[in-house]
Amino acid sequence: MKKITFLLITLITFSVSAQKKKKNGTVYIEHPGIDLVESFNTAWVSGEIDKAASMLTEDFRIRNGNSLNKDDKGSTKQQFIGNMTWWYNNMDYLKLTVSEGAYPDAIEYKDSGVWIQTWDHLYGVNKTTGAKVDMPVHRLYVVNKDATKIARIFEYNNQNTFRNVRDSYSTRENGKIYKNHENINTVRKLQYAFANGDVDKAFDFFHENAVFIDINESKNMNQEEIKARDEKMLAGWNITGLDESGYPDYLEYDWRDSKVVQSWWRFRLTRASDGKKVVVPVLFMDDFDNEGKIIRRYSYWNATLLK
Repeated sequence: MKKITFLLITLITFSVSAQKKKKNGTVYIEHPGIDLVESFNTAWVSGEIDKAASMLTEDFRIRNGNSLNKDDKGSTKQQFIGNMTWWYNNMDYLKLTVSEGAYPDAIEYKDSGVWIQTWDHLYGVNKTTGAKVDMPVHRLYVVNKDATKIARIFEYNNQNTFRNVRDSYSTRENGKIYKNHENINTVRKLQYAFANGDVDKAFDFFHENAVFIDINESKNMNQEEIKARDEKMLAGWNITGLDESGYPDYLEYDWRDSKVVQSWWRFRLTRASDGKKVVVPVLFMDDFDNEGKIIRRYSYWNATLLK
């Protein structure tokens, strides 16, 4: 009995201990600090840089929350003012809006002051290059005691987006284009095999796990699914001819080591029921692996022509 009693006491003690809570502040959905942050961002995207700057403390700093630099002290007030000015002067349609389904919080901590956390969406189009910024941004704002100035900002964002904007200012080659290449030959062979009813030979040029992406379909397909789709779609139609339109290109990209053949074709078909003839233009984009197999095919064409 003593053992059972001791066990029960232990379990109760553990349960009570596990449920202990210690309050460290209060969260607000309405707060002067939230109003301050909203006014600050509205002033920035509207080009009222002086007004936005007036809402920052003199010792203000903004830090990249993703930075791995342990010595990173962040940017100063003057540096941040320059950054805001650049964004307003160089981006069309600049806006910072609350992300869908989100809302800001104000947290008054007992020991570390007032923090405002936001989940926003930043959008803009570079005036010089047309590079688009369209991404979520999470920020933590530290405001002063009376919520009239912003002292710190910690920002979390996708740095690759900014890198793309910077890179777009310079001219850079991204590989080579070939008019004749073995991978072009592969595409030609598979196309004419398909046009002549030799479906098995046509699919031999694809990797067994190849993915087929058709603009007319709502989902990607594997080999079995694309075969079944084509058989159903072409039932009652005869392929009477296939011609290249223009000439294909093979592109070997430096970026991500991509290998792509893009080719334009004109399928000639006749409907068995009434002899109706149609010409269907198609653009194929075929991604190749290093062994010369097609791992992904994109198809662009108008399926209503076969209605």
